[in-house]
Amino acid sequence: MVRTKAITPYLFIAPLVAILLLIFGYPLVKIFDFSFKRIRGFDGPYIGTGNFESLFKDPVFGAAVTHNLQLLLAVFPLLLVSLIIAIALYERLRGWRFFRTVVFLPYVLAVPIVGVVLKNMFQFNGPINQILRAAGLDNLALDWLGDKNIAIWTVLTMIVWRESAFGIILFVSRLLSLNEELTEAAQLDGADWWQRTWYIVVPQLKGVIEFYLVIGLITMAASVFAYVYIVPGKGAPANGTMVLELYIYNWAFEKHLPGIASAASVLLFVVTATLMFVLFYIRRNAASEELQ
Repeated sequence: MVRTKAITPYLFIAPLVAILLLIFGYPLVKIFDFSFKRIRGFDGPYIGTGNFESLFKDPVFGAAVTHNLQLLLAVFPLLLVSLIIAIALYERLRGWRFFRTVVFLPYVLAVPIVGVVLKNMFQFNGPINQILRAAGLDNLALDWLGDKNIAIWTVLTMIVWRESAFGIILFVSRLLSLNEELTEAAQLDGADWWQRTWYIVVPQLKGVIEFYLVIGLITMAASVFAYVYIVPGKGAPANGTMVLELYIYNWAFEKHLPGIASAASVLLFVVTATLMFVLFYIRRNAASEELQ
């Protein structure tokens, strides 16, 4: 048996840790540093919480936070749509392998490609409204991307459509690993489809549901930049689709005031880090329950 010193495993991972600290750790430290300075160029004077006070006084920042909170509402339909379609595929309906590929296709495509296609579809005179008008539903032919009050909900629908593909594959993968003897026994005992699904299938998906729920929250909080930048176009109309990521981008690269951008980044980092800790806490408790 080969014996090694206690420090040996740490020496193996030390180069990787050093690279990660250089790539992610140093910029993170600088962002926190910049958030307390008035930066013009590479550095600037210390101003305490001045950048954060400016954020809370900016109505555009308030709009961005509101829109992110609205997008968080998409987590529940996202979870529900993914779960229903995954269970339908699990029932192995005719052509279920083909449909599994079809529903996952949007997630494989890059967001800019999906965004350009959907932007054209939801134009005022685009295919969606033309179909509605042809069906005599003129009242439903709205300005999906040009109306400030509707645009954010249109973007939300697009995100649910694309991001649900990941959840479907995640749930299908878990479903295919379940012990089917339990559902077969329940069917022999007279349990209908709903009872088998609700009392046998769904409880076995608890861990995956919790994981996907937190992943969905993180996605809606910090991974929607491409959607609002491409589909409506840089938070248009009239900041109606402004989100925190785009707000940070504007202050950092459009207005060249990285201090404000860093302050907003710190707030977004705190939110996403909190959600990640929640994920780890949930998974640890779930793993403990499974071992009992």
